Amino acid sequence: MSARMLTCQVTAVEDLNPDVFGVTLEGRAEAMQHAPGQYLELKLDESTWVPFSIASAERGDGILELHIQHWPERENSARLRELLQVANQLTVRLPGGDCVLDAQSTRPLWLIAAGTGFAQMKAIIEASLKTQPERRISLWWAVREHRDLYAEVLACDWAQRYPNVDFQAVTEFPLTEPMAAGERISHHQGRIDLALEQASMTPSEWDVYISGSPGMVYACMDVLERKGLAEDRVFSDVFSYAPRNQ
Repeated sequence: MSARMLTCQVTAVEDLNPDVFGVTLEGRAEAMQHAPGQYLELKLDESTWVPFSIASAERGDGILELHIQHWPERENSARLRELLQVANQLTVRLPGGDCVLDAQSTRPLWLIAAGTGFAQMKAIIEASLKTQPERRISLWWAVREHRDLYAEVLACDWAQRYPNVDFQAVTEFPLTEPMAAGERISHHQGRIDLALEQASMTPSEWDVYISGSPGMVYACMDVLERKGLAEDRVFSDVFSYAPRNQ
């Protein structure tokens, strides 16, 4: 699927928490097609494009979602926030990325995300539930503090509604209030790599997708490799833009 450049309508901008906002874009249905796990790039000016994971599976209607972390101290982030406040159209380039759901596989999915890396996993989960509704999914979402679980209600709902889905929240600091109840909903306090170290799951049995910073991704890889991770069944965009030095 080759990348295309087009102009989209901005149909909604909403705060998901104080630091993350959701954006809904709409364009020609055939031009907005993408695979679950891919990203797009938003044009800030003639020489500046910024990538964001597409947070929704392909629906065929030309509508897609983004989850954008706002960093006021970062120039491009501030420029984008200002642009979205005044513009009803954006130029985008899509799709990009090879870290996509392998719909031919029937292995269970172990999805590991940090922060807004949840967006990529959301698209993968939506697609999997639609096309392979019985496929096992374990979502591990790592954040700094409780409020950063900006889609906690959605993640808990998946775990409560689908017997093949579990949600493991990982926060560096203690929870500020209890999470939703459910036998497939759990909380771990500390770093994500240390939480994975304690997991009873066997990595060699799973298709593993990881979304986060290079440091986070490779820290998780170190743990999972020690536990028998199959190298050809782990996927991350980090492998393309920040390959590890051997």
